[in-house]
Amino acid sequence: MERNVDLEEKSAVVVTKEETISHSDDEQEGNLDAAGKFLQVHKEIDSSNIDINRVRHKIDRNVIICLCLVYIMTFLDKAIYNYAGVMGMKKDLKLKGSQFSHPPTGYAVAHLVMQIPNAYLIQRLPVSKWLGGCILAWGIVTMATAAVTNFQGMLATRVLLGMAESTVSPSLMLITAQWYTKSEQAPRFAVWHCGPGVSQILGGLLSFAFQAVPKDYPVSSWRLMFITLGAVTVLTAVIVLFYLPDTPMDAKFLTTEEKVAVLRHVSINMTGVANRTPRPKEILEALKDLQILLLIFPGVFATMSTGLTATYSTTLIKRLGFTGRQSALLNMPAGVVGIVTNLIVGFGIRKTSNRWLWGIGLTVPGIIGASLLSFLRRSNIGGTLAGLYMVSAIYSITTVVQQWAMSNVSGNTKRAVVAALMAACYGLGSIIAPQTFQARDEKGGYIPAKITILITQSVCALVFVLLFMYYKMENGRRNRIDRQAALEDDTTGARVTTEEAWSGMTDRQNKRFRYVY
Repeated sequence: MERNVDLEEKSAVVVTKEETISHSDDEQEGNLDAAGKFLQVHKEIDSSNIDINRVRHKIDRNVIICLCLVYIMTFLDKAIYNYAGVMGMKKDLKLKGSQFSHPPTGYAVAHLVMQIPNAYLIQRLPVSKWLGGCILAWGIVTMATAAVTNFQGMLATRVLLGMAESTVSPSLMLITAQWYTKSEQAPRFAVWHCGPGVSQILGGLLSFAFQAVPKDYPVSSWRLMFITLGAVTVLTAVIVLFYLPDTPMDAKFLTTEEKVAVLRHVSINMTGVANRTPRPKEILEALKDLQILLLIFPGVFATMSTGLTATYSTTLIKRLGFTGRQSALLNMPAGVVGIVTNLIVGFGIRKTSNRWLWGIGLTVPGIIGASLLSFLRRSNIGGTLAGLYMVSAIYSITTVVQQWAMSNVSGNTKRAVVAALMAACYGLGSIIAPQTFQARDEKGGYIPAKITILITQSVCALVFVLLFMYYKMENGRRNRIDRQAALEDDTTGARVTTEEAWSGMTDRQNKRFRYVY
């Protein structure tokens, strides 16, 4: 995918095959990351002749494409709920007032609450198998949604769906971080984060196609859409369960030499791969970590803002005077905007780093788009649509924040907790967002919800500046404490020892760890 090396990795030297692991006692050896143990067993293997670029392409084909499919299916379900609202679902279920908003809120509450056990389960269980089982569950729930006949039934299925889908984001974050160095992760996160944009496009096409079903057909068009999507989701679960490896050590598509080469390559991250022994102290460290507290704000605000396009965009477009089928097609460009901005940001970070600047840049189209939606007259259809499409760029903030968190956090328990916290941002933002769309504001064009976007995006820009200042000061403090270990000042290259790479130290404990920004 790319051959350049980010500045944040230039001065590091990966662990060589001659290095051995020294332990002061058996307990330390027991806490060693599974990747470190694998390298110990295969320490005599010479992987210097392995072309890491070729191996990386192989991983992209076998892992990232699979993750893309999972993320597309996750958001496609949300997209068709959006479209079902203009396909007769509201009438069939006799939804009144703000009842259309309550099931997405129920989904979000379940998604948020489930992050507590999920933080434990994604460390204790084989991550891909746990993910595959949850996908199977949500596929069944999606098909069952077609049998819903009232508001209570829809609310129940959305809650169950939120529980099943809660593991998707944290699992995908942890899986991606296992295979790539920090700068290599950025474009991969961006690729599978294109899922919402792709799902918006596919959802528009599905809605357009299913609205062609005759009205006298025994099964409503929106019900057929849920059945079809549920069946495809079940197929996705089978692919994940039997094809996606839990760790690089389990990858059937790699030779032993290639596995060793990959692990030595990513050892520079000093974030580990897998250790199923929970460390309770790391939970408290994650909750007290200032960087995580700051990252939560843009994580929540990005979700709040993109709730506009995720759940209500078709409704807003239809209010401009379009039919249901026209609204489905006119919503598709928002997905294109999401895909383009994700790829630009992901590959931009790979080339230049500067995550904080990319984050600030993403707030600009969001602020402009929200301004157009808030202050233009409804008769200005072109300007209103342009504003709606520009707001879609905000979702890429989630891409930046999640990859940033995975790059700057080490310690297996802490990483699992942080991944769950980043996913919880989605749940919290999704709880708040629908409540800004109140039925009483419909005649006025939901102005309070649009003004909320302006405020949240302005705060996001400020938080990104604060993150930049925090990371720069923290790295400077560590450099002053140990100049010899500072990667940027070591002209001979700073060796990452096996203990630093695989002993499971957190970023706070490992003074050789340097934050990227």
